Amino acid sequence: MTRVWTVPVHDSTRVRDVRVATEEAGSHARLDAHRTAVAALVATELATNLLKHAGGGTVLINLVDRATAGARGPAVQLAALDHGPGIPDVAAALRDGHTTSEASLGAGLGTCRRIADVFDLYSTRRGTVAVARVHQNPGPRQSGETCAAGGINIPLARAEHSGDAWSCARSGSRTTLMLADGLGHGARAAHASDVAVDALHGAAHLPPDGILRHLHPALRPTRGAAVAVAQLDTDTGELAFAGVGNIGARLYTDGSWEHLVSHPGIVGAQFPATVPVHRPPWRPGSLLVLHSDGLPSRWVPPEDRCLLGHDPAVVAATVLRDASSAASPVRDDTCVAVLARDRPAGRP
Repeated sequence: MTRVWTVPVHDSTRVRDVRVATEEAGSHARLDAHRTAVAALVATELATNLLKHAGGGTVLINLVDRATAGARGPAVQLAALDHGPGIPDVAAALRDGHTTSEASLGAGLGTCRRIADVFDLYSTRRGTVAVARVHQNPGPRQSGETCAAGGINIPLARAEHSGDAWSCARSGSRTTLMLADGLGHGARAAHASDVAVDALHGAAHLPPDGILRHLHPALRPTRGAAVAVAQLDTDTGELAFAGVGNIGARLYTDGSWEHLVSHPGIVGAQFPATVPVHRPPWRPGSLLVLHSDGLPSRWVPPEDRCLLGHDPAVVAATVLRDASSAASPVRDDTCVAVLARDRPAGRP
């Protein structure tokens, strides 16, 4: 699902654009009329907050596929990003019905948190990132999940489709996070990354290098893609990583960040004879960030440990926001995906 809606919010007319885009996303995700209306209400409130309290920002609307979302079915994910002054009293802002804007519907962030299936917010003086997901089937997550994954995807120049894609698959005690970057841009690049996502879910029982070898023949009819795979065995607590192509990976463990290096090549075109598998330590508090080359290679990992305890999609969106600026805009399709130990959904 590489369809993405990117809506800059810098005047009141864009609030309506956010709502309309969310309704279209709900149709793509096959949400029913009620669930689509819920998503549209949350989106309208987030866009209004951007305009009234942050001086503007951007709403990114992504689709979360059924395989990643699990039993609750596909979801519409709304991410509001800004560089405003931040929220001085997050607890007050998250109370039901709290609003300081005459243009608001009066729902407030508290109501958004209550009606969305997942809602999380991170705010500092550098700005605010809020992420909400509305699933096809509301309800609690599947029991037994001990790690969580999330991501954010933005196409170059607000195109409809991104050539990047991420997905998560589970097989027994193994949770596998994959990020694919189809060569080039547009529909053909998006097709290559979509094929990689589809092939992943038939190979989640394999180790990372085996998954990449499985993807290679599947991607031969496409342009090919750079692909990285990280797999966490929740029984043993072991992490394994392998990548082919220029997918970046950073692992946070024991208070510091380290690079995990992919091997040169293209899955579907120029596959290497050997694929090294890295097995770094994975400890309580560890967190993995995968990203495509749309993110600057010298991006600075977040230092705030409070951020690392938020929903993985919030971490991904914050990394994306802080790695780019008006002086250094996104220069390619950009996708960031995060794997972390599970934490209660909706934690502010």
